Amino acid sequence: MSRTPAGRHGPDPEWGRHETPEERADRRWSDLLQELRVAQTGVQILFGFLLAVVFQPRFTELSGTDRTIYVITVMLGSATAGALIGPVTYHRLLTGRRLKPQTVTWASRLTVLGLGLLFCTMCAALLLILRVALHNALALWLVGAMALWFLVCWLVFPAWALARAHGGRYG
Repeated sequence: MSRTPAGRHGPDPEWGRHETPEERADRRWSDLLQELRVAQTGVQILFGFLLAVVFQPRFTELSGTDRTIYVITVMLGSATAGALIGPVTYHRLLTGRRLKPQTVTWASRLTVLGLGLLFCTMCAALLLILRVALHNALALWLVGAMALWFLVCWLVFPAWALARAHGGRYG
């Protein structure tokens, strides 16, 4: 890292921004909050629907396997909500203690964990819904296909974009 005349730290000018660690933490925190707003809303809606299922008259007609899938899905949904709401607690409890870069790092890790749990929650919810709707083995295949699609959207496309960016920059 080079030091600029303005006193800011950062990488070489052609490769990135010149910002202090505090400025970088502020920017990364703002970006993380925007990402969390999208994820939290979806999780809260999904979790609300999951909680309502048990109070529906047809719930008693579910097989033991489907009830087990339901319980696992609700627990995954709870864990997902906890992980995706957790960064707010980090920020609130650590604000003003000069730990913003560390707070952003841990909040980012918790968010990645939450997104992994969201993947599991969505797959489990799909499995339950498709088992009830289809009553056959096609449900598992459809969930597998959708899980693959989630992985492509959430991991493969970003990895491909990163590889292209690095190939263009370094190649």
